[in-house]
Amino acid sequence: MVANTEERGEMIAVAAYYLAEHRGFTAGSAIEDWLEAEQQIDRMLETIRQQGISRLRFERAGLRNALRLWDSGQANNR
Repeated sequence: MVANTEERGEMIAVAAYYLAEHRGFTAGSAIEDWLEAEQQIDRMLETIRQQGISRLRFERAGLRNALRLWDSGQANNR
Protein backbone atom coordinates (compact mmCIF):
# COMPACT_ATOMS: atom_id res chain seq x y z
CA MET A 1 0.00 0.00 0.00
CA VAL A 2 1.29 3.41 -0.90
CA ALA A 3 -0.17 6.39 0.92
CA ASN A 4 -0.18 9.70 -0.89
CA THR A 5 1.10 12.85 0.78
CA GLU A 6 -2.37 13.91 1.94
CA GLU A 7 -3.18 10.49 3.44
CA ARG A 8 0.19 10.32 5.19
CA GLY A 9 -0.38 13.79 6.65
CA GLU A 10 -3.83 12.80 7.92
CA MET A 11 -2.40 9.67 9.55
CA ILE A 12 0.33 11.70 11.23
CA ALA A 13 -2.18 14.28 12.49
CA VAL A 14 -4.37 11.57 14.04
CA ALA A 15 -1.38 9.81 15.61
CA ALA A 16 -0.05 13.11 17.01
CA TYR A 17 -3.47 13.84 18.52
CA TYR A 18 -3.52 10.47 20.28
CA LEU A 19 0.02 10.97 21.56
CA ALA A 20 -1.03 14.35 22.98
CA GLU A 21 -4.18 12.84 24.47
CA HIS A 22 -2.13 10.07 26.08
CA ARG A 23 0.04 12.61 27.92
CA GLY A 24 -2.96 14.71 28.98
CA PHE A 25 -2.56 17.51 26.42
CA THR A 26 0.14 19.21 28.48
CA ALA A 27 1.43 22.34 26.81
CA GLY A 28 4.73 22.58 24.98
CA SER A 29 4.97 19.12 23.43
CA ALA A 30 3.13 19.51 20.12
CA ILE A 31 6.29 19.44 17.99
CA GLU A 32 7.60 16.35 19.79
CA ASP A 33 4.21 14.66 19.34
CA TRP A 34 4.24 15.46 15.61
CA LEU A 35 7.80 14.21 15.12
CA GLU A 36 7.09 10.99 17.03
CA ALA A 37 3.89 10.48 15.03
CA GLU A 38 5.83 10.95 11.77
CA GLN A 39 8.32 8.29 12.80
CA GLN A 40 5.60 5.86 13.85
CA ILE A 41 3.54 6.33 10.69
CA ASP A 42 6.57 6.08 8.41
CA ARG A 43 7.63 2.83 10.13
CA MET A 44 4.11 1.47 9.80
CA LEU A 45 3.86 2.39 6.12
CA GLU A 46 7.27 0.86 5.39
CA THR A 47 6.29 -2.38 7.13
CA ILE A 48 3.03 -2.48 5.18
CA ARG A 49 4.93 -1.91 1.94
CA GLN A 50 7.49 -4.61 2.72
CA GLN A 51 4.79 -7.13 3.61
CA GLY A 52 2.76 -6.34 0.50
CA ILE A 53 -0.40 -5.53 2.45
CA SER A 54 -3.14 -4.25 0.15
CA ARG A 55 -5.02 -1.01 0.70
CA LEU A 56 -8.25 -2.97 1.21
CA ARG A 57 -6.69 -5.19 3.89
CA PHE A 58 -5.20 -2.13 5.61
CA GLU A 59 -8.53 -0.27 5.56
CA ARG A 60 -10.43 -3.29 6.89
CA ALA A 61 -7.94 -3.63 9.76
CA GLY A 62 -8.38 0.07 10.56
CA LEU A 63 -12.15 -0.23 10.60
CA ARG A 64 -12.00 -3.36 12.75
CA ASN A 65 -9.71 -1.61 15.25
CA ALA A 66 -11.94 1.47 15.33
CA LEU A 67 -14.98 -0.69 16.06
CA ARG A 68 -13.11 -2.46 18.86
CA LEU A 69 -12.15 0.88 20.42
CA TRP A 70 -15.70 2.17 20.08
CA ASP A 71 -17.12 -1.00 21.59
CA SER A 72 -14.71 -0.89 24.54
CA GLY A 73 -15.64 2.76 25.12
CA GLN A 74 -19.32 1.87 25.10
CA ALA A 75 -18.68 -0.91 27.62
CA ASN A 76 -16.96 1.59 29.93
CA ASN A 77 -20.01 3.88 29.76
CA ARG A 78 -22.44 1.17 30.88
